[in-house]
Amino acid sequence: MSVRNLKDGNKKPWLCECYPNGTAGRRIRKRFATKSEATAFEHHTIKETEKKPWLGTKKDKRNLLELIDLWHKLHGKNLKSGDQSYNRLQVICEQLNNPVAAELTANDYVHYRATRLSVRNSEESLAKSTHNYEITILNTVFNELIKMDEWKLPNPFIKLKKFKLEEKPPSFLNDKQIDFLLEEINPTPLDIDVDRVIKICLSTGSRVMEAVNLNVTQLSKYKITFTNTKGKRNRTVPISKELYDEIHSDAAGSLFSCTYNDIRDRIKSSIDELPKGQATHILRHTFASHFMMNGGNILVLQQILGHTNIKQTMAYSHFAPSHLNDAILLNPLDMKRSKMV
Repeated sequence: MSVRNLKDGNKKPWLCECYPNGTAGRRIRKRFATKSEATAFEHHTIKETEKKPWLGTKKDKRNLLELIDLWHKLHGKNLKSGDQSYNRLQVICEQLNNPVAAELTANDYVHYRATRLSVRNSEESLAKSTHNYEITILNTVFNELIKMDEWKLPNPFIKLKKFKLEEKPPSFLNDKQIDFLLEEINPTPLDIDVDRVIKICLSTGSRVMEAVNLNVTQLSKYKITFTNTKGKRNRTVPISKELYDEIHSDAAGSLFSCTYNDIRDRIKSSIDELPKGQATHILRHTFASHFMMNGGNILVLQQILGHTNIKQTMAYSHFAPSHLNDAILLNPLDMKRSKMV
C-alpha cells in the first residue's frame, strides 16, 4: 500500500497505489486532489477487501526455493548465521523436490524427516538436534515473510513439534589434559600462536573464532574485548598480566596467524575420545566448568560467557562445590532429626 505525491502538475497529484490481495494480486491505482482523500480511499479499499473473503486471491504459484531466496534477500543475509541457514534450507528444498509452497504441508515434512539421511549421504540418520534446527529455520522463513506481508497463507510448519533432546552435561578437560594440549616440543611460530589462542579460550571462556580473529585494537592492558560475537554484544574480560605480556604486540592488525582448523587439529591430535561436535567448544566448556568448581558465581559466569539467558549458563551450575547442598540440610528427614536433637 502506498500514497504519494507525484508532483507532476496534475490537478490530482496524489496517487494511491495498492495491492489489496498482496503483490501477487490485482493492483489498484487512483489519483486524488488531496492526500487525505487518497489515504481514505486506501483504507476503504482494504476494508472492502476484508469484507469479501469469498473473492479470494490469485493463486500463489511460487515454489519453496523462491520463498527461501526471497527470505535470504530481504532478511536472512543480514543475520550472523544467515548464510549457513540459507545453505541448509537449499538442501531441504532439494530433498523435498522443491514443491509449490502453497501446497506444502507439515505432513510432507514429517514423511521427509522419517526417511531423511545425512546431508553427507552416509547411512547414518541425522541427529534429532539437526531436525529441530531444520524446523526452526523453516518456521523462520515463513514467519518473517508473513511479517513482511510477502506471504498471505498460514505457516505450514507452525504446529510441528521438535524432538525432546536428552540433556547431556558439558564435557571438559582436566589439568593433565590441559598440560598435554599445550605441550609442544620445538614449537614453530604457528604452534606458538595456537598455544596462545588456546590459553585465551581457557582464560576467558571465549569461542575459538572469537580468539582467532582478535585484532591488536581489542587488547588493552590486562583486558580483552570480544567483538562480532554470537550474541551480537561486545564483552570485555580481564586477563592475567602473564597472558597479556605473552600475547601483547606493538604491530597493527591481527594478533595471530593461525586458523580455526589449526586449533581444531591440535585438540583432536592431543585429546582422545572427544565428544562428538565438541572439538573446539570443549575449551569454552573447560573454562566454565573449572570456574564453577573453583567457587565462581553463576551470574558472573553468565556475563563472562556473554549468555543472554541464564538457562544457558545453568548447564554448569552442578559443578559448584555447594550446588544443591541445601537438599541435605532442608529435606524433611534431616529437618526432623535436627529438631529432635
